[in-house]
Amino acid sequence: MIRMNIRPWLAGIAAAGALCGAPLQAAEWAPSQPVHIIVPITGSTNDLLARLMAPHLEQIMGQPFIVENRPGAGGNIGADYVARATPDGHTLLIGYNGPIAINKSLFSRLPYDPQKDLAPISLAVMSPQYLVVRSDLPVSSVDELVRYAKEHPGELSYGSVAVGSASHLTMEMLKLAAGIDIVHVPYKGAAPALVDLVAGNVDVAFMVPGNVQPYMADGRLRAIASSGLKRFASTPDVPTVAESGFPDFNAVSWIGLLAPGGTPPEIIERYNQAVVRVLHMPEVRQRLEDIEFDVVATSSGEFAEWIAQEIPRWGQVIEATGARVD
Repeated sequence: MIRMNIRPWLAGIAAAGALCGAPLQAAEWAPSQPVHIIVPITGSTNDLLARLMAPHLEQIMGQPFIVENRPGAGGNIGADYVARATPDGHTLLIGYNGPIAINKSLFSRLPYDPQKDLAPISLAVMSPQYLVVRSDLPVSSVDELVRYAKEHPGELSYGSVAVGSASHLTMEMLKLAAGIDIVHVPYKGAAPALVDLVAGNVDVAFMVPGNVQPYMADGRLRAIASSGLKRFASTPDVPTVAESGFPDFNAVSWIGLLAPGGTPPEIIERYNQAVVRVLHMPEVRQRLEDIEFDVVATSSGEFAEWIAQEIPRWGQVIEATGARVD
C-alpha cells in the first residue's frame, strides 16, 4: 500500500502563506487580451476553483479571465490543449492529479509530457476524499462494504470523475488492499457521476467533499469513511479508511494552476503572485475551507517538486493495481 502523508511537506512550504497580506510586486508583464483558464473536466471542484479565482484575477491583472471546460480522456484533452498553446500567458490550465501526475503512468500514449510541456504556477489546494455509498446500499462502514463486495463479487460498481483521477485510483487502492471486486464506471466529471450515484445506477465512489456534501446533508448519499489520515472536522463521526482496518491507507486530491511549457519566468512569477494573493483572500479561503480544502498556495518551484513526487507515487499504485489505459 502506498502511504501518502502530505503533512510534513505542507509544513515545509508554510512560508508561502507569508505572501497573503502583501501587495503584488511591480511587474512589467500583464496580459494584453482575455485569458482563458482551461478546466479539463466538468462539474467538479476544479471548475469551482477556477470560477472562484477568475473574477479576482481579472481585477488584479486587468483583463477578462474566461473559464472554459475541455473535458475528456481523463483530463488529457484539456491538458494537451494548454500544452500546445502559445506560451504567452493568455492560456492557463487548472490541473489535478489525473492529467498532471497519474496519466503519465496510466496511459501508454500521452500526447504531452506534464513536466516538459506544462509550467507549474502554484499548487492551490489539497483534500482527502469521502468514501460515499448510495443511500439504499445496506452498508454503513468500510468493513460492511468489504463484506458485501465479497458476498456479491463483481455486482457492485463505483463511479469516478474520470479515468486516472484520484477518485478512480483511490478506489483501486482500496480494492487491492481489501481483495474485492468492484466494477469501475468512469465519467466525464463529477456531475454525471453524482447523478448516477444518487440515482442508484452505481453504488459507491470516492469524491472530494465539495462534490458530495450537499447529497450527504440531505441523505441521498451516505459517507462511510474518508481517505486521509485524520477525520474531517465537519464529520467527526465518519472514520478514516486507515482507522477501518487499513492503517497505511492515505490518498489526497489536489488542484493547481499551470501554463504552457516555455512560458517566460516573469509571466509565471507574475501569475504566482496573483494566485497566492487570491487564495489568501478571506472570502476565497473561507469558501475553500468550507468544502474541506487545505489552501497551500505554493511557489512554482514547490509545485514542480510536488509533481515530481506525485508521478512515481501514483505510478506505483498503477503498477500494483494493473489499472492502465492503452
